[in-house]
Amino acid sequence: MNLESLVTKYIGVTEEVLGEMQREESPVTVSDAQTTKVLDYVIAYLEDAKYYKVKKRFEVSLTSIAYCEGLLDALRLIGAVSFEWPKNMKRKK
Repeated sequence: MNLESLVTKYIGVTEEVLGEMQREESPVTVSDAQTTKVLDYVIAYLEDAKYYKVKKRFEVSLTSIAYCEGLLDALRLIGAVSFEWPKNMKRKK
């Protein structure tokens, strides 16, 4: 799979997750404002990924979407949000 296809795939999956994600009350002490701040970063990284994809700077785009996904996973791990990555995205555990 080339970088452009990989970037397109990850951007699409991340947008899908953001659309379906539910905010949760976290068992960790994280305020709603702190969660919102992290989600602002998530959206900024997603927008960066899309911008650099259009500019055909696929390495930067892939890095941006990877940061975005990492922040989403971190929020999920601390219980601040809930979502599932799409099943067709075969992730290694």
